[in-house]
Amino acid sequence: MTSTDFRLSSRARSIRASEIRELLKLVGKPSMISFAGGIPDPALFNVALFQDAWREVFAGPSVAREALQYSTTEGYLPLRQWIAGHMQQRGVPAAADNILITSGSQQGLDLIGKLLHDPGSTVLTARPTYLGALQSFSAFEPVFSGLEAPQPTGPTAPRLLYLVPDFANPDGVTMGKTARHQALDQARALDAVIVEDAAYSALRYDGEDLPPIAALDAVTGDIETTRTLYCGTFSKTLSPGLRVGWISGPKALIRKLTLLKQGADLHTATINQMVMHHVAIAGYDTQVARARAVYRTRRDAMLAALERYAPSGLRWKKPEGGMFLWLELPDHLDAGTLLQQALRQDIAFVPGAAFHPDGSGRNTMRLSFSLSDEAQTEVGIFKLCTLIGQQGMARTANVS
Repeated sequence: MTSTDFRLSSRARSIRASEIRELLKLVGKPSMISFAGGIPDPALFNVALFQDAWREVFAGPSVAREALQYSTTEGYLPLRQWIAGHMQQRGVPAAADNILITSGSQQGLDLIGKLLHDPGSTVLTARPTYLGALQSFSAFEPVFSGLEAPQPTGPTAPRLLYLVPDFANPDGVTMGKTARHQALDQARALDAVIVEDAAYSALRYDGEDLPPIAALDAVTGDIETTRTLYCGTFSKTLSPGLRVGWISGPKALIRKLTLLKQGADLHTATINQMVMHHVAIAGYDTQVARARAVYRTRRDAMLAALERYAPSGLRWKKPEGGMFLWLELPDHLDAGTLLQQALRQDIAFVPGAAFHPDGSGRNTMRLSFSLSDEAQTEVGIFKLCTLIGQQGMARTANVS
C-alpha cells in the first residue's frame, strides 16, 4: 500500500486499467500492424462536412454564442429531435423527451450503472462481453452472471441485462429475432431493465436488418411502458472525437438519468452537439454507406487470409457486421502469452480473457479489421497464424 492508498475508497482501490487502452499505447509505431482497437478509420471521416458545420455554427453571432454557452442537461433539442426521428425509423416510438445526449455511449453505461447498481446486485451479460461495460459497471461493485445461468426472482433478482445484440464486441455475434424476444421475456420475468448497446448496429454487411430490442419492447407503440434503455452513438459512424452519444428510453428513467448526468458534467459540450446535428442532417446515410463498403471489404480480406493461413485447431465465425472477428485457439494456448510474442513481430490484438468477468477464455482473442487495409491484413494474418502454428507445434513437441 502506498502512502495515499488508505485514503481511497474500496471501489477506487479495485479499479484496473483497460487492457485495450494500455495496449493502444504500444501500437503507435509505423511498423505495427494493429488488430487491437475497435477504432474507425480516420480516413473515412468526412472532414469537409465538419468544417462546413463549424463554419455554419459560427456564421451568426447569436448561434455562435449559444454554441459557446452552457446548455440543458438533456441535450441540444434539434439533435434530440433528429435522433428521435432516427429511432422511429428503426421502429422505436421515441420523442425528443425520450432522448438524453451523453458524452459518448460509454458515459451512458456509467450513468446507467449509477442508476441501477448497488454493491452485490447482479448484472446478466453474455460471455464474452464488452470490456468497457465490465469496467464501467464494476465501479459500482455488482456481481456478473451469465445470461443462461438460473436466476432468483423477487427482491434478489438481477436488475439489469446488458446486451450487444448487433455484431457484438468482442465476438461479432448477432442475436436473432427469437433470441431478442427471449431476452425480453427473461427481463420481464425478472422485472429487470435491458441495456441495449447499439454501438455497431449501423454497420451491417450481410443478412437482413433486425429490429432493435427497444422496438420489440414497444410493440404496443408506447415507449413509456418499456423496460429497455437503448444506448446509441455517432462514434462508429461520424466521429468518435466529438464524444456524442445518447440514451433512449421511457421518460421516467430518462429523467433520473438526466439528474445523474447533471452531477457528472452538467451537459455534453454544446458546440459538439450542434456540429454533430449539422453533420447528421447533411451526411449520416452517405457516411454509413461508405463505412459499410470499406469495412465489408476489410472483413472479407481478413476472413480470406485466415482461410489461407490458419493452422489446424484455429476456429472463427463470419460476423454479419461490426468491426471484429473472434478467434478460438487450441485449448492449451494462452492468447496473453501469444500477444507478447506477436508484439515483438509488430502484430497486435486483444487477448480474450479481458472480455470475461471471471478471467476465463484465455485461449481466445479479438481481431479488429477496421483500421488495416487488405495488404496489411494479408501480412498481419500470415505472421499471426505462423506464430500460432509454431506455438502449437512447440506444445506437440513438449508433449511427445
